[in-house]
Amino acid sequence: MTDRTTGTIKWFNNAKGFGFIAQTEGADIFVHFRSIRGEGYKTLDEGQEVEFTVVEGAKGLQAEDVCKL
Repeated sequence: MTDRTTGTIKWFNNAKGFGFIAQTEGADIFVHFRSIRGEGYKTLDEGQEVEFTVVEGAKGLQAEDVCKL
């Protein structure tokens, strides 16, 4: 099972559907709206706490299975 971690939304562009999560330790993590749990319109707010899994994507580390806390 993959470990989950927490972080804070650094910024998220609703029009483009992506942003970055600041981790307590380590580099910022890319997040795409498709990785956010839930139905319908998916967005995240700056400063919002989230829980997620870090995976290696085509362009580096990214968040998957993002859950708002």
